[in-house]
Amino acid sequence: MCGVVGLIGEEKAGEKLFPALFALQHRGQDAAGILSFDFDRAEFHLEKDLGLVSQVFPIERLSRLKGTMALGHTRYSTIGTVEKEDLQPLVLSYPNGIGMAHNGNVTNYSEIVEYVRGRRSRWTFTRNDLEILLHMMSIGISDRLDAGDSLSADVFAKAAQDVIEKVKGAYSIVGMMADQGMFAFCDDQGIRPLLIGRKLNPSGKYSYCFASEKQVFFGLGYDYWRDLQAGEFVYIDRDLNFSTFQKSKKVSRPCMFEWIYFAGAETEWHQRPVYEVRLRLGEILAAEALKKMKQENFEVDLVAPVPDTARAAALRLAEVLEKPYREVLIKNRYVQRSFIVNEPEVRKAMVNLKLLPVESEIRGKKILLVDDSIVRGTTSARIIQLLRESGAEKVYLASTCPPIRYPCFYGIDFPDGESLVAFQKTEEAVAKHLGVDALIYLPLNKLREAIGVDSLCMACLDGDYPVPVEKKNFLETRSRNIGGGGKNEVNG
Repeated sequence: MCGVVGLIGEEKAGEKLFPALFALQHRGQDAAGILSFDFDRAEFHLEKDLGLVSQVFPIERLSRLKGTMALGHTRYSTIGTVEKEDLQPLVLSYPNGIGMAHNGNVTNYSEIVEYVRGRRSRWTFTRNDLEILLHMMSIGISDRLDAGDSLSADVFAKAAQDVIEKVKGAYSIVGMMADQGMFAFCDDQGIRPLLIGRKLNPSGKYSYCFASEKQVFFGLGYDYWRDLQAGEFVYIDRDLNFSTFQKSKKVSRPCMFEWIYFAGAETEWHQRPVYEVRLRLGEILAAEALKKMKQENFEVDLVAPVPDTARAAALRLAEVLEKPYREVLIKNRYVQRSFIVNEPEVRKAMVNLKLLPVESEIRGKKILLVDDSIVRGTTSARIIQLLRESGAEKVYLASTCPPIRYPCFYGIDFPDGESLVAFQKTEEAVAKHLGVDALIYLPLNKLREAIGVDSLCMACLDGDYPVPVEKKNFLETRSRNIGGGGKNEVNG
């Protein structure tokens, strides 16, 4: 999962994406990049590097990002190591100059690479899904230009439709055409989020902003307008005329993990505010906790969240149970999310540093700990041990997410099911593995009710994949020397 943002119709658009990327820092902490275009000089300007947004963009770098059109990216790599050549945005010189950034995964990567390199004689230089998406968009436009068409919104839309039909997976894309304008589109089931904001400018026209999350618009002074629809292509030309093209005939399948974990609490998607959903998750989870307490005859002294994502759910759960809400774990805000860190040993070290116990609130207490999800179990097991070492009498764990039993091939960092703590385990076995006195999961049939969206991608919970993927082929493809040598990465 990554963060993407695009802006057109603003002076110093590239510089203004600096605070926008701050608002999306939680979606990716490996690297950041901004690509701008100056219509007056007909020039692209690109700055990107490894590190946090604040590290990548000192003032002198921002000042080079000239122009009124720009797109930005915060990167979270989901397989492999982080290499500079794989960073986004990416640019091709033909046709006309085209740049893009994306969030998501391509699932038929080897098929598309074979087509791009073998049949279209285009070389690839990175291990990034975005490069083949960029080549496919370029090919679609080039073919129509060769057939006698002129550069136009219709040509761009048809090229995007080619991409959507041929490139399988879950992705949302923001791009720009030199001298022309900005575009955005997503896969035909809308699995990854992309929102549209706009602001009326002094000329009487709207400037537009695309972003993975709504809070970007607030920071830039834009109004949230609407979500990009599944399979939709939108285009804003250099004169700020807005056009929308085809939408998918398939049922939208937004990723449930956005509401559970990834998205900031202040955003919304499909008209469902994330904070409101998390409160509802806590309310439903409270009913499950009461059942468990009666069945196993135990009481709790207090309810505490695993910071930060679980706070809203824990607060509502405590209200329903009429138990005190306490913060027993204080987060070190200078440590990355351990879930986003790739290497197991590094992740373990980060867990040891990221949360510190408040022993005065823990000692002698029966604690019901609320977490947003339990993925590998590394963090959960360490936290349980930490609470016991700090004097907790009993530790119970409640998860706002049902058991994660299947791999994700769509842009979240668990493409191999064997790494999941709930893989082929009963809930009792998971509880024993984690070392908790009781484990409470949100039931699968209650998740859709809590989110309030009829059709969701819940493949990691139920194995129902919106885009079919052959796991062995997917993992083998990602480990071969493709596109510039070395280990291919999924980096959305």
